[in-house]
Amino acid sequence: MPVDFDPYIILGISPDAPADEIKAAYRRIARRLHPDVNRAPGAGVQFQDITVAHDLLTDAMQRRRYDDSQQSKDPNNLYFSLRVMPSKRSIMPLSEPQVLYLLAEILPDPRAQEGQHKRESRLNLTLVLDHSNSMSGTRLDRVKVAAHQIIDQLTPEDVFSVVSFNDHAEVVIPATTVTEKSALKARISLMMASGGTEIYKGLAAGVEQNRKYLAPRLVNHVILLTDGNTYGDQDRCLALAREVTREGISISAMGLGQEWNDKFLDELASLTGGSSAYINSTNSVVKFLNDHVRNLSNIFAERAHLSIAPDPDIRLESAFKLSPNPQPLSVDEGNIPLGSLQLNRTISVLLQFEMPAELQFGFRSIARLVASGDVLANRLQKYQVLSDFSVEITPEPQQEDPPAAILDALGKLTLYRMQERAQEALENGDVREATRRLENLATRLLELGEPELAQQARAEAQQVAYTYNLTDKGRKALKYQTRTLILGASVEIGDE
Repeated sequence: MPVDFDPYIILGISPDAPADEIKAAYRRIARRLHPDVNRAPGAGVQFQDITVAHDLLTDAMQRRRYDDSQQSKDPNNLYFSLRVMPSKRSIMPLSEPQVLYLLAEILPDPRAQEGQHKRESRLNLTLVLDHSNSMSGTRLDRVKVAAHQIIDQLTPEDVFSVVSFNDHAEVVIPATTVTEKSALKARISLMMASGGTEIYKGLAAGVEQNRKYLAPRLVNHVILLTDGNTYGDQDRCLALAREVTREGISISAMGLGQEWNDKFLDELASLTGGSSAYINSTNSVVKFLNDHVRNLSNIFAERAHLSIAPDPDIRLESAFKLSPNPQPLSVDEGNIPLGSLQLNRTISVLLQFEMPAELQFGFRSIARLVASGDVLANRLQKYQVLSDFSVEITPEPQQEDPPAAILDALGKLTLYRMQERAQEALENGDVREATRRLENLATRLLELGEPELAQQARAEAQQVAYTYNLTDKGRKALKYQTRTLILGASVEIGDE
């Protein structure tokens, strides 16, 4: 029975553990994660692996085969690690629920920066480009320049394809290795703006091209760029995103200008571990796309996921990826897609848990976190690492300040959430509350040394007070720029 994880680590036992210890470990974990007692999506995912680990290690022949296979492991294999930091290490029980934060960081093997290991990742890259009427003129011209420069970045080992779409889809460059760069650029130069916007047709054609060279040793990635709303096909796009995630393809979605649906593009990217972004000016297109592709060539592990299994009496309230691309994550996914782990930057996720009232004294478990992904440099790529986190419940908790990294992340995340709350108040018809929240956001941004963004928030507060609405430009600017501020809380490794 081949497995993609270490069954001893999954069960929390040593490789020489006897059979009764294996069974005891399984029963202990089952009391926390069995579907009959724990309905958290992450618990269900992890319990499947726990059952496989138990069945393997309690079968003498399978266990011996597994142990023998570990003897031939390559000592040069690279790994990633999982570091978990709590806002508190000891907690006083209260008569009401309380909040605990965990900062989970996935870190690449430092050896990957050394000469004998350092290598650029190979790309299977597909551009899905909107060429509807609204892209005419400078917008499409800048997109063409960006695509030309991306081709210049690629090597003969990379695979590249381009699909353009309006209310139809056209394969401009079928998936191919990047050898005849001049010919590829010439095809892109022929693109003309016309028609309406139907994203599903373009996305489906782009995925079809990406699948032609889909391989575990490649970074299989689709970049969608649009400046318009799509009508009637959003659910089909999201269903396709869920499908390609299981295949190992990620999608990044980028909106240009104001007339696109940010909630839709956010969800589309989040489902696959990709990123979503707002390109606020035509002049920014070239740098933005080139920087994105450059980061894709700097990947240590691909298809990273995080499963979070809180104990049955603890609720995971929210998860937010802080770096490398800040964005909210769905806690309804058993295995949360995180995308790519870069060579010189961690993946950082802030988790918010609700602890129950009337906690019992003593040490107790909070949640099991399992990070998984494919290390591109290894022959056997799949790797998994676990952290089973506990805190002490005591009447006299140790006096300690929350770690600076968590305080910094919470402070900047608060700004992002303030603009969200303002939007929610406006949607509920509470103009006064929306105005108040935007004015508070402006004050906080000014204190943080962000005068231009503070002025934008103040202008939107005035706009809401007089018109009962936000401008599309102002709303998107506040949303994505407050999200970008969160990057200041991320951890970088080495030089860019």
